[in-house]
Amino acid sequence: MRLFTGIALSPNIIDRLFAKMNELRPIAKINWSPPENLHITCRFIGEWPEVRLPDLTRALSMIAMPGPIPIHISRFGFFPNPDHPHAFFAGVQAVPSLANLARTIDQALQSPGLAPETRPYLPHVTLARIKKNSDILALREHIGDPTRFDFGAFDATDFHLFVSKPTATGSVYAKLATYDLMREKR
Repeated sequence: MRLFTGIALSPNIIDRLFAKMNELRPIAKINWSPPENLHITCRFIGEWPEVRLPDLTRALSMIAMPGPIPIHISRFGFFPNPDHPHAFFAGVQAVPSLANLARTIDQALQSPGLAPETRPYLPHVTLARIKKNSDILALREHIGDPTRFDFGAFDATDFHLFVSKPTATGSVYAKLATYDLMREKR
């Protein structure tokens, strides 16, 4: 199973992002994410044996954070950089609370055997994947100043363990477990 942890977006944020994505879709022929896949990844896990899923869920259930985590979604960007992008994203402003959660999840997942994350945590919402030879000049021109976009804010009160299921039209994400950020540590 291909797994990751993340925060689901509030419905009003998804609606605003998807409305903007629908406006941009005819401008750029890139692989746009479906609205049900929009989320903020906390920790990518990758392939994990299904028989060891209880070890993972047990480790995640031990996490307690003094939630809620205020999250603000604004601006656009390109990963890994604007000159050679692989992804188009909406920015997430929730530091340091969200970064603390990502770090805590990373530490908790070391007990069932996951190696620590070595990359810096850069929270974002992936809106589209960009193939190497995709023409995104019109998208860049249409956006103009990427910092002028604001999609709103919400308070995250939980995080989820997601499974990524491949299909002919792209991956579909499903929640396997939900973890309350408002509870005391066990």
